[in-house]
Amino acid sequence: MLPPLSRATSSIARSAVRVSVRSRRGLFAFLSLVPEVTEPKYYARRTKWAITATVAFAAMAGPMGSVIVLPALQDISQALKSTPTITNLSVAVYMLSMSIFPLWWSSFSETFGRRSIYLVSFALFVGWNVLAAIAQNISMLIVMRVLGGGAAASVQAVGAGTIADIWEPKERGRAMSIFYLGPLCGPLFAPIIGGILTQKLGWRSTMWFLVIYGGITFAGILFLLPETLKLKRNVVEELQKEGRAHPTRKSGDRPNLSRVSTRQSVQITTKRYMRTLRRYLLDPLSSLLFLRYPAVLLTVYYASITFGSLYFLNISIQTTFSTPPYSFETLIVGLLYIPNSLGYVLASIFGGPWIDYIMAREARKAGRYDDRGKLILRPEDRMKENAWIAAVLFPLSLIWYGWAVEKGVHWIVPVIANFFFGIGSMLVFALATTMLTELLPSRSASAVAVNNFVRNIFSFLGGVLGEPLIVAIGNGWLFTLLGILSLVSGVAVIWGLGKYGDRWRVGLERRIKEGKI
Repeated sequence: MLPPLSRATSSIARSAVRVSVRSRRGLFAFLSLVPEVTEPKYYARRTKWAITATVAFAAMAGPMGSVIVLPALQDISQALKSTPTITNLSVAVYMLSMSIFPLWWSSFSETFGRRSIYLVSFALFVGWNVLAAIAQNISMLIVMRVLGGGAAASVQAVGAGTIADIWEPKERGRAMSIFYLGPLCGPLFAPIIGGILTQKLGWRSTMWFLVIYGGITFAGILFLLPETLKLKRNVVEELQKEGRAHPTRKSGDRPNLSRVSTRQSVQITTKRYMRTLRRYLLDPLSSLLFLRYPAVLLTVYYASITFGSLYFLNISIQTTFSTPPYSFETLIVGLLYIPNSLGYVLASIFGGPWIDYIMAREARKAGRYDDRGKLILRPEDRMKENAWIAAVLFPLSLIWYGWAVEKGVHWIVPVIANFFFGIGSMLVFALATTMLTELLPSRSASAVAVNNFVRNIFSFLGGVLGEPLIVAIGNGWLFTLLGILSLVSGVAVIWGLGKYGDRWRVGLERRIKEGKI
């Protein structure tokens, strides 16, 4: 046996046993500088944070690609001789593809492992964006954007699965908050980068930027990210056991292969191919059935309402501050996304540990300890005062922002509102994602894929309906309606999970043990 990877460097007092280079899983696994281990949760803390940072960096790619073209939409319309409405579809369909593709990526990751999915998807991301950068018409650009968004979407579901692979529940809240900085900061930095590139180098440079970013991410995954899906029992050993349990038949008992007709052979082959097609094309859609469980449905719904509000806000910032009475330049408008980002960072630094503390506090208060004296943590314990603060903070921030820009008050007033929106929404995002990985621990990537599917449908609606609704009813009433909807939804979800969460969780655990999930 090889020496342990680390000793007593993790908050979990165990050592990680390395997997030999020849036995490592995933594409080009021998190139990973971080060795694969038999139990990913036993990695040293510094290794866990390195993996978390790598996945968070990768998670920026998809959302960044969705909005980096916003400052360039007018230039794209002129260059490719298209209408603004058709050009806007390149953003909307990108978000739509990011909602659908994770269902397959997550399913594949639980079969083929995380590392292979990351490498394949980012190789595709680079390729599709090269073709987008040289697109000669709007149709080609839209198709390449759809495929590029679908490729980058792998991290949105599989990334949360990686975090669940390596972190214990008592530390997962903070780790999930750091991971979520990637997909949340991407849309905030991208308009700034897109504005600078478009002004200096033209709209195609935004696509080349995504190519470079994807290439750097691919290299980071290739050298820094080992396979983290927990090693399962060797298939050969399982077959040998089965052979011992069912001794080989005597030759007289074996079926006579010569009696198998060509027609029967074709039928057998056809059935095998149909099973394979069903497994890889249709079975991933079965993840949507998780929504029939109330705990999952309510958690996903609340996260989706919040995420949809974020994209309404992003569209409003771009539309409102570039027109009178503000009339800011493209670069200045991009800088106005920074306060949201500061709110996300602040909530990630303090919100994650706060959630972990609340879980431990609730377990101690209830006297829940296992035979080894460790706290028994429950997902519904995350929905305490932190959830109530978030449920009030971000809806009020939306209303504050809406009426501030509606009345044309000084730009600092709506910007402060956006800072508080960043804090409140980040608490919700981290809370929801962590809860889903704990409600369905054996299907964490698929559970998060369902969350991404629904929330990106909401963000798609935000991207398509944002500007028409602002023109029709104004920022004030639009964000008042969104704020009221978010507030009512938050109160209902938190109350429901607080009152019935324990019962719903027990039901889920029972179905998991029975193999029905």
